[in-house]
Amino acid sequence: MSTEPSDPRPRPLLARLGPGLITGAADDDPGGIATHSQVGAQFGLGLIWMPVLAYPLMTAIQAICARIGRVTGEGLAANMAHVLPRWLVHVIVGLLLVANTVNIGANLAAMGAAARLVLGWGEVGFAVAFAVGSLLLQVFLPYHRYVHVLKWLTMSLFAYVAVVFTVAIDWGEVARAVFMPQFTLSRETLIAIVAVFGTTISPYMFFWQSAEEVEDEKLSDDGSLLDHPDKAPVELNRITWDTLLGMGFSTLISFFIVLTTAVTLNAQGITDIASSADAARALRPIAGEFAFLLFSLGIIGTGLLALPVLAGSAAYAVGELRGWRIGLEHRPENARAFYGVIALSFGFGLLMLFLPIDPIKALFWSAVLNGLIAVPLMIATMLVVSSRRHLGAFVAPVGLRIMGWLATAVMAGAALLMFIL
Repeated sequence: MSTEPSDPRPRPLLARLGPGLITGAADDDPGGIATHSQVGAQFGLGLIWMPVLAYPLMTAIQAICARIGRVTGEGLAANMAHVLPRWLVHVIVGLLLVANTVNIGANLAAMGAAARLVLGWGEVGFAVAFAVGSLLLQVFLPYHRYVHVLKWLTMSLFAYVAVVFTVAIDWGEVARAVFMPQFTLSRETLIAIVAVFGTTISPYMFFWQSAEEVEDEKLSDDGSLLDHPDKAPVELNRITWDTLLGMGFSTLISFFIVLTTAVTLNAQGITDIASSADAARALRPIAGEFAFLLFSLGIIGTGLLALPVLAGSAAYAVGELRGWRIGLEHRPENARAFYGVIALSFGFGLLMLFLPIDPIKALFWSAVLNGLIAVPLMIATMLVVSSRRHLGAFVAPVGLRIMGWLATAVMAGAALLMFIL
């Protein structure tokens, strides 16, 4: 059996990046920015090692999700139904839908607040405009074009790299904090650690990357690896690099957000940050107008990237479980139920702006839901990727399975601590 790719002319690496890059960048949504800002403001450089520690764990579980989608030609929800009772999969997907909708509402609120900080007006109006614009692009722009929009939006996260270079930093001290961390294991520290894991390893990312592998496979007409095993070496190598680089990008941005707020806000005694907009507002008098502007625009850019991932991952999960025609390449009239879930997610997210709901508390309860569904979902994912009956010769290598189970154990511990604390 040939192990050579069917096309002897490999595409450039950047052109081959897609699901992993977009998923990793979407992980740094306004909620993630708020969490990492609070960690930096509250603990300084004390917990700056956390994004580095989370990197191999998130990379392993995302690579596993991508592998399942590419090998089987089915998304994560469809594969979960093979190893879990169907009623349990329905419960997990239902919780995912609720958590993603709450996240959409909280992200829209953060984006509107960031727009108001920059312009001085229009918080709700901008939030509505962001939601409507994102929805229209997702529904009416075919996937093969829309994916380029998402790739360009990942560039907005470089704002947080740029912010770092607007302030003075002792890089030797940063290196010591990363490789020789010193912190007090208090209740507050444990809560921060749980929060970082909760915002880093998120269920919506599992569903999105797996579904987009299937979407790309259909677009290229390559077929699943179970049907075309000769394509496996090239495709699995692509998934590895796509995920390593995508999650590396996510980790880099998280690291720089913690670093920026540590050397600015914490150094000035500002230790209580409730939202990403709070972080931008507090940064203004300390780091200057340019840093404030970059931080604020980054909130909007990453929100625009995260919104379609949140709404789309829920629609894929529901559609796979219900047996609908799914996929962003379909015209709206040919996949009405699928696009209906996306529209409803945006609609209920917008509704939250007009309800007496604190967006910060909404993000907290969204994190609780994510922690609740992550553990059984990760267990099911590990069972699928370890099943020779299901994946044949494409079960995950031993090293990847070890890292996947380690990530699952860490999330289980984080979820347990979350409820105890």
